[in-house]
Amino acid sequence: MATPAMDLVKPLITLMAIVNPLAIVPFFIHYTQGYTEAQRKRTAWVSAFSAFVVIAISALLGLQLLAFFGISIASFQVGGGMLLLISSLNMLNAQPAESKSNEEEIRAAEIKASLGASIAVVPLTIPLLTGPATMSTMVIYADKTQHVWELAILVGYGVVVGLVTGVIFSLADPIARVLGKTGINVMTRLMGLILAALSVEVMADGLSTLFPALARAH
Repeated sequence: MATPAMDLVKPLITLMAIVNPLAIVPFFIHYTQGYTEAQRKRTAWVSAFSAFVVIAISALLGLQLLAFFGISIASFQVGGGMLLLISSLNMLNAQPAESKSNEEEIRAAEIKASLGASIAVVPLTIPLLTGPATMSTMVIYADKTQHVWELAILVGYGVVVGLVTGVIFSLADPIARVLGKTGINVMTRLMGLILAALSVEVMADGLSTLFPALARAH
């Protein structure tokens, strides 16, 4: 049975599994080829801050957007859980959870990089680091908060994810040398397995609310 402390930490575990900056290290190295050390560090931390902004906005405004469109949180839990499950399947295939960049987006990013334009927000933050799965997760966990301090902790987890992302991107080359492609793939698959279990739990919560008979049968 989950303890209150575990329930409090679960959003952070889910976020880290989805964002998984380790899996984005090869993309970061590729897009920042030819950058100076200062440019790479700036790109790393701008991307990290942008990821925090996406997470914080999703936590603070996501429920209001659902109310505006008249979407119940239970329906959103089922849809969001399915999205998380799809993301976990990507990760089990050693692909980034949020990576949906098409060839045109990749080419555009390469052109921006060659011209010295920042690629920190697009495509590094969106869609590689954060995207629909990340936003859905924050909305689902924001609904579970009952006090302002719990919502503040949720936003604080965004700070933690941003800091971890900034550090990992800043150390991208040493990390790539130590772990190699195989090591990064193993870590991505492990995080994908964790995310798959969490996604089933989210869908089960939503389904039990939409169909109370399921909860009674369980």
